[in-house]
Amino acid sequence: MDNSLKKIISSGLSSLTNIFSSNKSSVSVLGIDIGSSAIKVVQIKSQKGRAILETYGSISLGPYGKGEVGQVTNLSTDDIAHAVIDVLKESNTTTQFGVIAIPSSSSLIFTISLPDKVTEGELSTIIPTEARKYIPVPISEITLDWFMIPPEATIFENSQEGQSGKSAVLSSSTQGKVEVLVVAIHNETLSRFQEILTKSQLKSDSFEMEIFGNIRSSFDHDMAPVLLLDFGASKTKLSIVEAGIVRVFHVVNRGAQDITHNLSSSLSISFTDAEKIKREVGLNTSNNAEVASIIKLSTDYIFSDTNSVVLAYEKKYNRSISKIIMTGGGSMLPGLIEDATKAFRAEVIHGDPFRKVEAPAFLEPVLKNSGPEFAIAIGLALRSLS
Repeated sequence: MDNSLKKIISSGLSSLTNIFSSNKSSVSVLGIDIGSSAIKVVQIKSQKGRAILETYGSISLGPYGKGEVGQVTNLSTDDIAHAVIDVLKESNTTTQFGVIAIPSSSSLIFTISLPDKVTEGELSTIIPTEARKYIPVPISEITLDWFMIPPEATIFENSQEGQSGKSAVLSSSTQGKVEVLVVAIHNETLSRFQEILTKSQLKSDSFEMEIFGNIRSSFDHDMAPVLLLDFGASKTKLSIVEAGIVRVFHVVNRGAQDITHNLSSSLSISFTDAEKIKREVGLNTSNNAEVASIIKLSTDYIFSDTNSVVLAYEKKYNRSISKIIMTGGGSMLPGLIEDATKAFRAEVIHGDPFRKVEAPAFLEPVLKNSGPEFAIAIGLALRSLS
């Protein structure tokens, strides 16, 4: 791995967790989110301590693989670089410096428990050994990064002191232990994204896991546990985040494209028509009960898997999820927020990442509607200005 990619993970909502940190820049920067079905890009600049939105845009990858708009692709680095160049041109970007996201599906994120007497210096020896239990490939083929999670009592002391004057009590399952967040990325994945950067003629000395960019743009100063549900085209990524720290990460192998395929097959219509109907009808039974019932089969599967993750977390830590934030293009499905609220019996909202940047007032309605799709790209760009 290139030595210019430094290994730093930091905690707290002020900086949030990063991997492969870079030098901060005060000029215009790009956040580039290469998804499975589209590329999203955001350009912002720092002006007197404020983040100013300069431009943003997206491009579907389907046509580059001779497919349809909205379809999941598996393109070569040449085709992806071509698409990146096109979206940058169409979005009228003016800088070549940016941060690119490493898909969470191309990595492993997990926590391990170690004796609380373990020091930071000992982790470099212990983590690779412990990681072998979770990673199905030789350690030599991956790059590891980690962060020692602060004790729960420390995390919750500030959040509860103002309310009751008392700090939280450690659960019995974590007393005498320290938890370490570990991120593992295959070296081939890093090489692939470095190649995309080079072919796109972009300048960057860093990568970041998409989950951390998503957290940065979607969260405020939430101390209580929050579930971040990133509804993508091919997969749905679940993250339980507590005081800016990822406690649980889980991938559901269902996404927005599965809904479209189900509609196409059930109604004997083309993928393009099914995609259009999905976006128009969604889960609103009053519009089309048959379409809504087909879509609900997929969303119920995702919600069921999500509930299992949430229940396991609540049992382990004896704390409840305070709210759910939905991001990703799939989260814009009509009726999804309402259905999720019933399923989880909790507050469910869309992420509103564009609120983190300043933009012309007349763009506010458009940015609010499209925000969930650009959460990762905005978070990546904000990282370089923080």
